[in-house]
Amino acid sequence: MSKKTAEHMTWHLNCYNENEKMFHPACGEAWKHFDSTHLEFASEPRNVRLGLCTDGFTPFGHSTSPYSCWPVFVLVYNLPPTRCMKQEYVFLSLIIQGPQSSGKNIDVMLRPLIDDLKQFWYYGVQTYDSFKHQYFLMSVALMWTISDLTGYGMLSGWSTHGKLTCPYCMENSKAFWLEHGRKTSFFDCYRQFLPLDHPFRRNKNDFIKGRTENGTMPKRLSGDEMRSRIHWLPDVLFGKPPQK
Repeated sequence: MSKKTAEHMTWHLNCYNENEKMFHPACGEAWKHFDSTHLEFASEPRNVRLGLCTDGFTPFGHSTSPYSCWPVFVLVYNLPPTRCMKQEYVFLSLIIQGPQSSGKNIDVMLRPLIDDLKQFWYYGVQTYDSFKHQYFLMSVALMWTISDLTGYGMLSGWSTHGKLTCPYCMENSKAFWLEHGRKTSFFDCYRQFLPLDHPFRRNKNDFIKGRTENGTMPKRLSGDEMRSRIHWLPDVLFGKPPQK
């Protein structure tokens, strides 16, 4: 890492949101909550905060030979907005390719990367700071993932099909079945997330006819509440089950 880049790695420490508008993840509540929860990690501003991004595509278009390609990128969010999305700071960690989408097998493909991230999180790695000319123990945190809904289902294991697709609403989903379309629709499910005085809540013409929205957004579960829901589940089996 160059001296100039090493200097910018601590930019987020003095990030000042002058207009109270979010222009970088360091301005957001998630970043601040992470700092307050992991004080030891936050005490060293040179520790690296990453995002993981993936999406699939067919490189040969609609050809007779189907082919799937899923690149996995790692982004460095320590850097300022003018740098963190530049090509030279976006790292291609792996490419998952094959005749079909990896689906649940993405867990297996990502295992080497996850093992490295866990190593850096729990134990850190001795690193040289070319700006301050000193060694320090650098830790790494994966802050979040970036993907579409299909990629979200593959990365998290959450089912993205059917009425319970929304990970926020869960059993309180207001999705409904289209009899003629033969699929689930989430139309007009988002007004409950608007402020209570928002005019869209009282609009009876441009959403579901004759319907207003008086409900509030579903309760956000805490970590303990989420754990109480899943602690009884069996051990996770990585990848697709073997074919009989």
